[in-house]
Amino acid sequence: MKTTGYKRKSSVSVAALLLAGSGLFSIAVQAQTHTTAPTPSAVLHADTAHPAKTHGWLETKLYFGLGPADDANQGVSEAAWRDFLDKEVTPRFPAGLSVLDVYGQWQSQRTGGVERLRSRMLVIDYPATHENATRIESIRAAWKKRTGDQSVLRVTVPADVSF
Repeated sequence: MKTTGYKRKSSVSVAALLLAGSGLFSIAVQAQTHTTAPTPSAVLHADTAHPAKTHGWLETKLYFGLGPADDANQGVSEAAWRDFLDKEVTPRFPAGLSVLDVYGQWQSQRTGGVERLRSRMLVIDYPATHENATRIESIRAAWKKRTGDQSVLRVTVPADVSF
């Protein structure tokens, strides 16, 4: 097989392959992999919104309950969710974010039972500034005002980010 600019050689002992099934593979395998290829830069350059290297950034995950997990016709519709994203979230963080569909559950203080919710999680990475912290809190407040929900779970951790 001919390849351009890339060569790969690998060898694994038969004993290592037999041990793979026994769970001892990581101990017994003796593999050698040699790669020769040009190493492209894995970092985005010349984009001020996405610097090559970051310091003092945070990652915040926000969890939004959309409605009962067993009834997609109750709660927040897809159109209403997108309207919220377009009007409340994107203007505050136009450089980008991620939206994930998640299934959530929590124990109701009122009934003591478990409530299951269709949910969305936003993941936003941003420089740690007072202005950005205010933007996050404004998103949470806007959702609670719009839906009447009591809370929007927020998890914020330091982030080592590279674009």
